[in-house]
Amino acid sequence: MSDRSRGPHEAAAPDLTLPTGAVGAVGASTVAALPPRRRLTDGADFPVVPDCCNMGTVARVLVPLNLGVLLVSWLAQASGAQPWSVLETLLHVNAVAAASLLLLCAARRFVNGARRALQWTVALGVPALLTVAVSFVDAGAPPESAWPLLPLVPRLLAAVAVAWVLIEFLRLRQLSLQPSQAEGRLQALQARIRPHFLFNSLNTVLGLMRSDPRKAERTLENLADLFRVFMKDSRELVPLDDEVLLCKEYLTIEKLRLAERLSVRWEIDDMPGDALLPSLLLQPLVENAVHHGIEPSASAGEIVVSISRSGDRVRVEIVNPVPQSAPSRNGNHMALSNVRERLDLTFDVEGQLETSSVDGRFHVTVQFPYRKERRRRDVRRSIDPDR
Repeated sequence: MSDRSRGPHEAAAPDLTLPTGAVGAVGASTVAALPPRRRLTDGADFPVVPDCCNMGTVARVLVPLNLGVLLVSWLAQASGAQPWSVLETLLHVNAVAAASLLLLCAARRFVNGARRALQWTVALGVPALLTVAVSFVDAGAPPESAWPLLPLVPRLLAAVAVAWVLIEFLRLRQLSLQPSQAEGRLQALQARIRPHFLFNSLNTVLGLMRSDPRKAERTLENLADLFRVFMKDSRELVPLDDEVLLCKEYLTIEKLRLAERLSVRWEIDDMPGDALLPSLLLQPLVENAVHHGIEPSASAGEIVVSISRSGDRVRVEIVNPVPQSAPSRNGNHMALSNVRERLDLTFDVEGQLETSSVDGRFHVTVQFPYRKERRRRDVRRSIDPDR
């Protein structure tokens, strides 16, 4: 199979054949040491450890904990119980919670996908151990007793119970979003695979069959690449450079149809190509720019795509002209709403989509956290701006 006949994201498999002796010596021990891992798209259960690196998760953990401590303190005072230091308790609770979130953020990538028992052990064990550590630091020295942890049993049980409640709350919240995610995926597919785009592309190919067969062949290959990605699971995260390549393949087809009316300027010198984002996140925005900014106008127009990184954030801006004459029909903003929903489902409060219209040009700005591609593939198709 030639490289071109493969999909846009299918790398040629490197030769990883091991000698027969090496398979027996290395393979068995390696496979036995690694726990079985499956992805959500392969039918795996939801991971136990939540995404503690996400600011939305941090807020959903710290805010209820602090409100719970204040509520318990108020109830204790109202019932006439022995007074206790609320400020000190808040300090201890926040120290344990913040340290737990930090450790689970680092451990999540190694734990999730393993056996459920191991996931729960880590998820509940980290807060419990940190509770013991904070209690020892607060006491100044370990108690001189044959059972030094006995006085800490209530605190350990409380830490485990609170951790379990919060994990279940976050898991149920994620489950509640799944119908919305499935509906959003279906709407996204229906919005992107538009019949008129397919018909226009096929008509373009038919017009090129006799005049330029080679260009017609490349157009069909680009069209096949687009529809192959359209049919993939949209929950998968892909590198940013693959998403940009997909947008360029789409614009190549539209360029054949719109000719000189469409020009595109790419400002991607500072683009972090290994940043992960949901598949088909940028292509519908580019399609929206062509459909509403270039197609209704009889004059030539330029689409500007700027992608850069600022600290731990990735910023994408797509600018297209606004036609002077009003469009024959108003758009239903399905592409924008789908992208905004997928950003929320993937990055929570850290994903943003903003729109504005300035000086006759429509701006769409997407921002999301910079998450690196963990495994570098051996072969990745290069981005050819002239393709």
